[in-house]
Formats: sequence, structure tokens, C-alpha cells
Amino acid sequence: MMLKEINLDKTYQILLILLAFFMQLTVSGGNAIIVLISFIWLLSGNYKKKFFNVISSKVIQASLIFYCIHLLGIFWTEDLEWGLHILHKMWYFLLFFPILFDIVKKEYVKYYISSFLLAISLTEVVSYLIWFELIEPFKNASVGNPTPFMSHITYNPVLAFAIYLVVHEIFFNKDLTRFSFFMYSFFAITMSINMFITGGRAGQVMYFAALIILIFQFFDNQKTKALFLILLLLPSIFFIAYSLSPLFEGRVDLAFINAYEYFSENQLNSSVGRRITFAINSWTVFIGNPFLGVGTGDFPMAYREVNSFVSPDQPYATNPHNMYLLILVQSGLIGLLSLLYIFFTQIKFALKNTSSRFYRDVGIALPLLFIVINFSDSYLLGHYTTLLFVFFSSFLYKDFEKY
Repeated sequence: MMLKEINLDKTYQILLILLAFFMQLTVSGGNAIIVLISFIWLLSGNYKKKFFNVISSKVIQASLIFYCIHLLGIFWTEDLEWGLHILHKMWYFLLFFPILFDIVKKEYVKYYISSFLLAISLTEVVSYLIWFELIEPFKNASVGNPTPFMSHITYNPVLAFAIYLVVHEIFFNKDLTRFSFFMYSFFAITMSINMFITGGRAGQVMYFAALIILIFQFFDNQKTKALFLILLLLPSIFFIAYSLSPLFEGRVDLAFINAYEYFSENQLNSSVGRRITFAINSWTVFIGNPFLGVGTGDFPMAYREVNSFVSPDQPYATNPHNMYLLILVQSGLIGLLSLLYIFFTQIKFALKNTSSRFYRDVGIALPLLFIVINFSDSYLLGHYTTLLFVFFSSFLYKDFEKY
């Protein structure tokens, strides 16, 4: 059957709904759908219309600039193999984001989101089954840290974003039925509990950031009330989680102990200590190459050289566990500005959207939450989180009236 004989729009929408479900459950399943979508799109013709549809978006332009700066960085990198590896991890920004942007439809957005939340609900149920020892741990999971489908480093940020979406529906969707309101409320509570029986500290920080954003959005112009509720609610949730979750208590205590030992006793060999060392050494590399960086593939080599002089007893790194430092080292200030420009265009687009509370609020929340978690790791290079960012960006920042 020829591509022109296929109902392309219906095919795309079915594949997007499936992608929204499988992209947080399985790398291979998500990638298979991504390849299929890309293959159909690239062979379906109408290239001039596609090009102008995509390139007219400021957010897509920012994404392409971000990628192209890293592509240019290949020309002054010494480690071409690692540079190509980085470009491969970033290909969503070059190709798949524009493809998604071109094919998403406004009338199907509710199905994309429902499919995504259904998948996260499934991961949550499985997480509880492992935690209560009703099933054996599998893949990445253990009873003490039940995150089977992805590592806790990735799972908690994804869960935090899902919680934001659910609570936003509770707060702002006036068309919710009583049953839907009950179900959303139930999952908001159980997802929040799940957040603290798993060990992803970045996701937990993102969770608190999501609550802050939601409270400000709920009170809108009543900033004093919002601040009062934040000062009351967030410490209460933190105290309850700290009191009831041994894993959360241990992770918090360990972070404070590691930080204290690093600064008072110069104990470098700890989780927090290594991250601080990564940051200091990466900053040293950046200072020597502030504008264009060392090249897209040269972070490991440049870091190893600095590390051998400054902290020879510490392990070298291929990633500083900080997106901003990684970009600064690889591409300098030009690269960092290109990343920040993506967030800027997203927030600017969302603020202009006065027709839909959902698109405005979530469109602001998505970049703000990623701005926060990118301080703790390179979340726009990881499969699950990058795909989440690109997938939701494809419809949150599309002017459906224009296309």
C-alpha cells in the first residue's frame, strides 16, 4: 500500500497516543514508534509546506539553533566519536521535535495527555506492588527503591510533571465530573506518596517546585496568599515525608552530611562531594574557553586534564551532572544562551496565550521545571526526560489557529 493511500492524519494520531503511553515504559517500544512516525513523515511528501509550517515557530527555531551550535562545535572538537555521540543524543531537537510539531492536532491533545497519565499510573501501581512485596522487583527496581521501568533519577522528575498535570486538572478544570474529581484527587495523593518512597532527589525538588508554581497559578494575582500557603504547605509536606519515609529521610540526611563533610573536613568522596568537584572542575574548564567552549565532544578529555591536577584522587567524569555546566564547557556562553533561548521562547509563547488556561499554565510550568532540574543533571540529554520535554512542547507551543 502506498503512503498516499493511508489516512496519514489518523495514523499519526494513533501513533502519537501510543507514543505518549509507551515512551515512559520502554526505550525500545518508544523508539520503534518514533522511527515509524519519522519514516512515514519523511516519505509522505509535501516538504515545502512542512518546512514553512515548522520553521515559522519561534520555539522550533530556538531548538534548531541549539542543535546547530552543537553541530558547529564538532569542527573544533578533538574527540569526534564522543561529539557524534552527543549529537546523536540531541537529535530530538533537530528532527523529531519539528516532526511532532507538524503532526499534532489540538483535538487529540486530551488523548495524548490521558495516555501519558495512564502510563504513569501503571508505573505507580507497579511501584507500589514492589514496595509492598506483592511482586518481585525487576529491571531497575528494588523493594527499597521501587522504580522498575527507569532509574529513580529519571522516574521522579517524570512523576513530578505528571503530578503537576493531575493537580492542575483538579484546580482548574471546572468540567470534571464528581467521579473524575475523586479519581484525580486519589492519584494526586498516591503519586505524591510514591514520590517519597523512591529515591530521586532531583524529582523531589521538582515536585516542590511544581507545587509552588501551581499555588501561584491558583491564586494568580493574590501573591500574598500564595506565599502564605507555600510557607505553610511545603514545610508540612516535607516534614511528613521525612517522618514517614525512611528512604527520603536517609537521602536528605546523607545530602546534608555529605555537604558538611565536604566543606568542613574536605571529604570529597561522597555523592554530594563528587558533584561539587564536578562543578568546580567543569567551571575551571569553562573559564579557559568561555565563548565557544572546548567543542561538542571534548568534555571528557578536558575534564580529565583538569581533574588530574586539581583532584587526582577523584574519578573523572563524562558528564558534570549539570546541564548548564555541560553546555558551558562544550559550547561556551553561546551554547548556554541558545538553551536559555528555548526556555524564553516557550514562556513568552505561553504568556501570550489568553484563550486557554491549560496551555498558558502548563506552557509556563514545563520550562520552569526543567530549568530547576537541569541544575542536578543533564535532563535534556536523557531519553525519557528529553522525549517528555519535546513531546509536550510540540503541542503546548503550537498556534493551532494558524496551522
